Amino acid sequence: MLTEKFAAAVNMAATAHAKQVRKGSNTPYIAHPLGVASLVLEFGGDEEQAIAGLLHDVIEDGGPQFIEPIREQFGERVLSMVEACTDGIPDAKGVKAPWRERKEKYLDHLGATATDALLVSAADKLYNARAILDDLLDPSVGRAVFERFSASKEETLWYYRELGRIFSDRQSPVAHRLNATVIEIQRLAA
Repeated sequence: MLTEKFAAAVNMAATAHAKQVRKGSNTPYIAHPLGVASLVLEFGGDEEQAIAGLLHDVIEDGGPQFIEPIREQFGERVLSMVEACTDGIPDAKGVKAPWRERKEKYLDHLGATATDALLVSAADKLYNARAILDDLLDPSVGRAVFERFSASKEETLWYYRELGRIFSDRQSPVAHRLNATVIEIQRLAA
């Protein structure tokens, strides 16, 4: 069962993402970490993995000032998983490394990522892939979904194919669903 720590993590994520919306929508950003935590639980994750799902973008989007609060409230394991899901921390000016550089580094990193964090990462990527697919199926968005990203359609598809390959190689329970979603994205994006 989930404890009060899960509720505290929901609060931290809601606070960290309070002023954010999902790219190209009016959907409050908190919907994403809530969805990731749900997927983590659906695929057999424990409470700490679900908490990491809630907090997986807090450092990446909010900055390094969240590192110590995460450690203090939720412990080293949760912090380690959150850090493993972070593909770049913004500098003092809020700038991250270039997209391709960050993604290649993240893909390399997934090969050795601890299994508990790998589930959180895979749930995050499945949630994002499903959001892309939903937008492709929406006649008011369609292929324009790719204009929301800093990467091109081809780069985005490359990234998700590589994620699927790595999660499959690592035998993540999420891999099959992610790969099926990516295949459908590719078909609709063609």
